[in-house]
Amino acid sequence: MTSAPTAMTETDTDVLRDALGLLKDREQVAERLLDSSAKHSFDPDTELDWDAPLEEGKWFWPPELVSLYDTPLWRKMSLEQQQDLSRHEAASLASLGIWFEIILMQLLVRHIYDKPVTSAHVRYALTEIADECRHSKMFARMIQKGGAPAYPVSRLNHNLARILKTVSTTPGSFACTLLGEEILDWMQRLTFPDERVQTIVRGVTRIHVVEEARHVRYAREELRRQMVTAPRWERELTRISSGEAARVFSVAFVNPAVYTQVGLDRREAVAQVRASGHRREVMQSGARRLTDFLDEIGVLRGVGRRLWRSSGLLA
Repeated sequence: MTSAPTAMTETDTDVLRDALGLLKDREQVAERLLDSSAKHSFDPDTELDWDAPLEEGKWFWPPELVSLYDTPLWRKMSLEQQQDLSRHEAASLASLGIWFEIILMQLLVRHIYDKPVTSAHVRYALTEIADECRHSKMFARMIQKGGAPAYPVSRLNHNLARILKTVSTTPGSFACTLLGEEILDWMQRLTFPDERVQTIVRGVTRIHVVEEARHVRYAREELRRQMVTAPRWERELTRISSGEAARVFSVAFVNPAVYTQVGLDRREAVAQVRASGHRREVMQSGARRLTDFLDEIGVLRGVGRRLWRSSGLLA
């Protein structure tokens, strides 16, 4: 594991370096992302055919990504019940996505509050906020189209997030941003080309994957910068807060109410998901690109690393 970089001031833009090499100029990164946004942004209201009927016999999420896949309980379920569970889990993930994107928008506004308003860095942050607004509306519309209920996170996690978005440091905000974006992005990259899945779901995931690629790049570049320039206490706090966020995120990833909705015993279903080697591999595979990156830039250390392991996202 690479030794921790020495903290430097944010003005040392020409010499900032971490384990991955020289950091790119913040303005140049933002300009490229703005160019990409101009060429590859979508309006889900007009891009997708929301009036088309749902397709008989299709999944709402690839079966291999459904939480109970390959468990004893899964093997007892009928195909119709399995597909219905995929419908509810898609709604649960979309609900989680909306919750997370509302948090992210507030964190981005805090990040740019005291930065030059005419900079490309701020203009891109505002562009990303606009993207996230469209994504949240798109996810809500997908939930309604599928006919499943919305699945809010627990009251505890809802209020923990209220605290997070009030007190989060800048590097902590970007670490949590990547946690919420990269695992879902990995799953959606498997979903949008999968012809077994409902066309409307594939369309939603395609739009999200294309636009989230820019968001991930922005967050990664800024987190690298922050882990070099932030004071030591802030870097240490980022390691702990991101580990705790990983633990909360892994628990909230699928709302257990989905099992009740399809006629399963909730306790039995939750227990089988927790014991599932397949599910553990799915979650760790989804997080691997992120955890490798965080490890390289010095986030996965000490207590934070232990929290990431306890979340089940780090092998």
